[in-house]
Amino acid sequence: MTHQAGEFGRATLREIDAGGADSLLHSATPPTLVDVREQHEWDAGHLAGALHAPVDSVATMIRGLVPNPETPLVVYCAHGVRSARAAVALGALGYTNVQSLAGGIVAWEEAGLPLVPTARTDAQRARYARHLALPGFGAEGQARLLRARVLILGAGGLGSPAALYLAAAGVGTLRLVDFDTVDISNLQRQVIHTTSGVGTAKVASAANQLRALNPDIQVEAINERLTADNAAALMNGMEVILDCTDTFDARYALNRAALAARIPVVHASVYRYEARLTVFTPGSGPCYRCMHATEPSAEAAPACDVAGVLGSVPGVFGALQATEAIKLLLGIGAPLVGRIMLWDALDARFDEMRLQRDPACADCSTVQ
Repeated sequence: MTHQAGEFGRATLREIDAGGADSLLHSATPPTLVDVREQHEWDAGHLAGALHAPVDSVATMIRGLVPNPETPLVVYCAHGVRSARAAVALGALGYTNVQSLAGGIVAWEEAGLPLVPTARTDAQRARYARHLALPGFGAEGQARLLRARVLILGAGGLGSPAALYLAAAGVGTLRLVDFDTVDISNLQRQVIHTTSGVGTAKVASAANQLRALNPDIQVEAINERLTADNAAALMNGMEVILDCTDTFDARYALNRAALAARIPVVHASVYRYEARLTVFTPGSGPCYRCMHATEPSAEAAPACDVAGVLGSVPGVFGALQATEAIKLLLGIGAPLVGRIMLWDALDARFDEMRLQRDPACADCSTVQ
């Protein structure tokens, strides 16, 4: 409910209660929320989608945050006192449709309405400070990552950097699947493993490193080979899959299971001094079989132990896989759906190819 709250200084204050504000936020033309509390209050939790401008700075920050003075605004603080002062100040600056949330965020919570949690502890706020400062990411993005569940298939050249960056970013649950053991020849590129780990299971070696890097996260280490029989079970409950496998059997099995489960896959592969990256989103883009209708021969696509690989190449593209996964989880940017990123490290050149969905694809043609 909206009502006039009388004179506040020389301007008229308009207030809205929590229920009325919630209704407006779910309307066809929702207002912009402006949180005028201090940083530590914002860090403890805020309304979804709110902009942050502390009350003493709101007059100087508002033009950059909300350029159009006709934009409907709802400002809030803890109890409604600072937001009332801010609402009047914004009206004096020419903002024509400003309301203060009566009772502030306390009344909002008492009404049983949700807040966006941020990092829960001082240590988490320090750990993720550079994320919290990012426009379009911030506290809401970090809270989303802390709830996220990502499957990483392969703890080798691609999976190593991908897992490290996702763990560092605070992705809450990482399920890591690999069946191999650490070999001395892996250490030239598989940077998650160490010399002391030679002979141990890759998933155990990797899990130890990830838990040491970030105690916030949960690591599920599964020492299995991905097959057509277990693919669905391995991806159960996951939101995004990173394809860091190195066999065509595994990639085709993953493709079919991910399509059935409607889970997006971030795919990368490397060959000597080259790499490529793309994203498969079931129902809205091509799939792995659209890219390879039939399995290439072993001679056409030899493994790394035969062809060789520059160790830093999978490092770069594993990090790019982690980036695409974060974009998918947060719904930001333009994921590489229907596009293939190509890199020739020797020529220092990135290229891009378009990949069309095959209407006759044996795997995805029936997925809507």
